[in-house]
Amino acid sequence: MPDETLRWLAERLGPDEPEAAPVPLVVRPGRAPLAGLAEGQLHLEDGTVIDVGAGAAEVPLGYHEHVDREGVRCALIVAPPACHLPEERSWGWAVQLYAARSEASWGIGDLGDLARLARWSARSGAGFLLANPLGANAPSGPQQPSPYFPGTRRFRSPLYLDVGAVPQRGTAADLVDQVGAVGRALSGRRTIDRDEVWALKRRALEAIWASEDPDARFERWLAVQGPSLHRFAAWCAVADRHGPDWRRWSDDASRQVDQAGPPERTVSDAQRFHAWLQWLLEGQLAEAGRHLTLVQDLPIGVDPGGFDAWEWQDLLALDVSVGAPPDELNRAGQDWGLPPFLPGRLREAGYQPFAESIRSAMLPGGGLRIDHVMGLFRLWWIPPGRGPEAGAYVHYPFDDLLAVVALESHRAGAVVVGEDLGTVEEEVRRALIDQAVLSYRLLWFEDDEPERWPVRSMAAVTTHDLPTVAGLWSGSDLAEQRALGLHPNEESTSAMRADLADAGDLTAGSSTVEAVRAAHGLLARAPSLLVAATLDDALAVAERPNVPGADGDRPNWSLALPAML
Repeated sequence: MPDETLRWLAERLGPDEPEAAPVPLVVRPGRAPLAGLAEGQLHLEDGTVIDVGAGAAEVPLGYHEHVDREGVRCALIVAPPACHLPEERSWGWAVQLYAARSEASWGIGDLGDLARLARWSARSGAGFLLANPLGANAPSGPQQPSPYFPGTRRFRSPLYLDVGAVPQRGTAADLVDQVGAVGRALSGRRTIDRDEVWALKRRALEAIWASEDPDARFERWLAVQGPSLHRFAAWCAVADRHGPDWRRWSDDASRQVDQAGPPERTVSDAQRFHAWLQWLLEGQLAEAGRHLTLVQDLPIGVDPGGFDAWEWQDLLALDVSVGAPPDELNRAGQDWGLPPFLPGRLREAGYQPFAESIRSAMLPGGGLRIDHVMGLFRLWWIPPGRGPEAGAYVHYPFDDLLAVVALESHRAGAVVVGEDLGTVEEEVRRALIDQAVLSYRLLWFEDDEPERWPVRSMAAVTTHDLPTVAGLWSGSDLAEQRALGLHPNEESTSAMRADLADAGDLTAGSSTVEAVRAAHGLLARAPSLLVAATLDDALAVAERPNVPGADGDRPNWSLALPAML
């Protein structure tokens, strides 16, 4: 690590954390018994108050607070020993939802398409769908194409609404029909234009909102929502007037969000509209999840100009970006442009921002894939104005963060997968196994034969950032990287192709379809609890969804599948 980076980190992180709190912040029954609590009271999350004398105490799982005799408060999280595990082995599709369009789509795959895919997959014997992150960005300004650069990990993008499924009447229904015809025509293009799609969907949704009487179900839902939803709806309304990046707002604009009341009491119709969109999204996502397990991807961070960064600006290092150091596959390293949490500040906040993010992405009865699960252990911090090569690792309290994941998994009955690719220390592997977080095993990366992969894993051929089978086998993926000037690791790519040929009994004259079948024949031998195939490979698509480092030179995250659902 360069001395300059070390000095910068010391200044940015500040002094060492203060002495430990008088009680453990995070505990596990049976592993770290609740013994030795100072005398005082326990305020349980359900409102119950328990008097505590010196000694052990029986405390339910959950997020609580301990208050000692001196009035010192300390967050207390009681978590289960491990995450929820599925009872049976199953297979499923990994799908980039925006790319999976049907004849009913308005230029982009939506939650109606997800339900359609879920029904068909369930009839075909699948047990789950793994979908890209669905996080929202600001409703104004250009729509961010990357699902891994969301404005929030807690609320979903209205771009994914199936507008035709929203109840409508009168002139609104006529308008939806007209706008829908234009939207469906967009699906004739292979490249997705999110700005054009959102302009059409927003026009139709605003017409429906203006023409409908208040829905009693929406009002009941709104009344029980927490302050985060209220602030998000207000933030969207302010972003519509002042722009998508809060860092460019005036102090007065930020105060408008701070001072906004709950949507059921506010005079702002705009705030209620944005809350209504989230209600629609929740309902449509629940409908898709009725048919089989939905596993959603969790991005490693959020847009520094988005809602989560606005609400948690005091907890984030907003001048820092996280990424990856140079490695064999990307010799320049990676800068993801996402600000990290300050470890000490996150702990002081009782890990609630992290818990909210996990809870929102972890659908009840579904699952969660944590992108770059190493981020729970350490993150590669890149100093302002410097490249990835000048960065350094900053460590996080992974035991505590994994406990929060286990608690949310237990409550939702949701399986958890950790994307543990690349250089992963043995300590990390042991911790994930101990917490029942499934490992993520890829045919492209593993030296062992699939038969030897662990049972507690999700098996797949590739990811959104790696070549499809067709792209690897045909050589087109390597050719595209060369054309983009990305200096790919040709030796490593050639080795991946040779390994597939050897293990799959392929010859130089084997077709792309034969290569796809061979790869998945190998994958099917894995004993993994979850086995995933991509729709891209099912259609022998040569282009991968994303080529890291090619932003602006290629339509990353914007290529639809070449066939309708």
